Amino acid sequence: MDAQTGDVRAVEFTSSRQGDSPVLPDLMAQLPKDEKTGPVTADGACDTRRCHGATGERGAEARIPIRRNGRTWKEDCPVARVRNDILHETRRLGRANWKRSAGYHVRSRVEARMNCLKAFGERIASREPDRQTAEIQIRIAIMNRYNALGTAEIIAVG
Repeated sequence: MDAQTGDVRAVEFTSSRQGDSPVLPDLMAQLPKDEKTGPVTADGACDTRRCHGATGERGAEARIPIRRNGRTWKEDCPVARVRNDILHETRRLGRANWKRSAGYHVRSRVEARMNCLKAFGERIASREPDRQTAEIQIRIAIMNRYNALGTAEIIAVG
């Protein structure tokens, strides 16, 4: 999701049996390569080398909380250093304070946007994969358009 506009930029639908962690690199791959990627906020399930590597490849800041039993990683790559910095910062500040200082609250906006997408209906009507993809893309386009219509334009007067 674009933090500035609130538009959904990349989507990957999976079964309820699949976790979030394997999907993050695929989501990052959907974004144009030449486009600058802002901070990537994800839950603790994405505290994996693969997810940190995907954010590092894009030059994005990872805002991924360390798992409760998280240990330092062997610093054999740049993303391990970044992840260890997050771990040390979390231990120094405490989990709640780290989330506040890192701007982790943005994740709740993404969750709210996904809840809006589910308001269209949990089920997909189409049975063919290509039509299912088209149906989801239409839902997202409608949601992004409604979001653009409902966003206030603030103009400085003075």
